Amino acid sequence: MPQPRRLIQGNEAVAEGAIAAGARFFAGYPITPSTEIAETLSRRMPEVGGSFLQMEDEIASMGAVIGSSLAGVKALTATSGPGFSLMQELIGYAAMAQVPCVIVDVMRGGPSTGLPTDPSQGDVMQARWGTHGEHSVIVVAPSSVRECFTLTVDAFNFSEQYRTPVIMLSDAVIGHMREAVALPLPEELRIAERGEPDCDPEDYDTVVSTIDHILPRPALGSRFRVHVTGLVYDRRSGAVDTSHPEVAADLGMYLREKIYHHRDAIVRVEEVGMEDAEIGLFAYGSVARSARAAMKAARRKGIAVGLLRPITLWPFPTAAVDRMAEQVRTVIVPEMNIRQMAWEVQAAVAGRAEVVDLGRVDGRLITPAQIDELIERKADRVRAR
Repeated sequence: MPQPRRLIQGNEAVAEGAIAAGARFFAGYPITPSTEIAETLSRRMPEVGGSFLQMEDEIASMGAVIGSSLAGVKALTATSGPGFSLMQELIGYAAMAQVPCVIVDVMRGGPSTGLPTDPSQGDVMQARWGTHGEHSVIVVAPSSVRECFTLTVDAFNFSEQYRTPVIMLSDAVIGHMREAVALPLPEELRIAERGEPDCDPEDYDTVVSTIDHILPRPALGSRFRVHVTGLVYDRRSGAVDTSHPEVAADLGMYLREKIYHHRDAIVRVEEVGMEDAEIGLFAYGSVARSARAAMKAARRKGIAVGLLRPITLWPFPTAAVDRMAEQVRTVIVPEMNIRQMAWEVQAAVAGRAEVVDLGRVDGRLITPAQIDELIERKADRVRAR
């Protein structure tokens, strides 16, 4: 039988997605507008044999999540901008030590305390570059309640497959909206389980992950000898080695390439109406909902508009933007920040089309009417030519 539809909030769907993905540990600190994730998991984790901890702050929360994952348990935390800032050093540690985990950032207006209850998309660049040093990152952005569920599952799968922290960037609109959705049945989901390296424990020191074959992380206390460090280490032996540049270079390139080598398997976009589009919209998260409505309104007026919605923000969907740039004359980038993704789009378009940013940082969602007005101005200019 099909799954019955249920009225559920975006943040609640994140919590249910984590449970479905096999997460059995949550550590966090309450912060608007993500608190419902913690509230829901405080009830749901004990029901499935998991653990919930409210920590003293976000730094401790991220440390507890890393510790739980190292012990072999899938783990996540949830926060918003100020807490996300506090987590950055340990996110870098998780990237360096290759610890699978998931961080959900329900974005709100900033900087600092900013607009605690109002939406923003201001953490896009922080998600990519927030921690120091060269590091790879996977970031996904839902635009519906159902995607809050499915992308949470995907985030855990990515984290396990590529042994890396994965960030989900929601926002106050998506996190707090309610939709009647039929969530996937368990048998419809692909779940990446935490495995063990496919070698004998005595051979583990001689086996190294490659970008094509990333070994699962053995748990602390397992039959494998496990070494964990935030220092530069030899990928083969796991031993700390900060004195040889070639060791640092090898590790640094591996941490980057294990993600970018697989970008075709990671990057996801939704393309709507792009077949004949002369004007393209590039929008993500809650703003993509407004962009879709504006696209439909423009189509009714006879204006050929298409939508490219990145589901994966990082790695950046360069190939999809490249295809769009070859086709359209104008790309409009509406987002609740000031050009954070528009600059990336402009770099990928490389002068082949006009890139127009439509930014907003006042805590209000960009409306379909605002996007539609800009579309009409650009369409009039094209006709005048």
